[in-house]
Amino acid sequence: MNYLGILIALITMAAIGVFHFVVIKAEYYFSKSIWPVFGLVGLGLLAASLFINSTLLSAAMAVVGASCLWSIHELFKQEKRVQKGQFPENPKRKKRAVAEMDSSVSDK
Repeated sequence: MNYLGILIALITMAAIGVFHFVVIKAEYYFSKSIWPVFGLVGLGLLAASLFINSTLLSAAMAVVGASCLWSIHELFKQEKRVQKGQFPENPKRKKRAVAEMDSSVSDK
């Protein structure tokens, strides 16, 4: 029997589950501005998967890479969810942004 398809499916499910929480935490701590990191890591993993001889490892890297790229879209959606009040906003980031705005206004 060939279990490779089932293993790839399990890896895909795990990646989706993990990236669900990664997106929430990344938006909370870094805002959507961290999207280039997801893009670079995703493209790097997809490119690396082309040179891996192991089918399972190559597929796993491609799945995680694609999940990184999809997470860019989810980061922007997560910001909207936070604005709607569906997820908590990072109070430290909000205070920092207000403080920066206050200092830029007082400098003028």
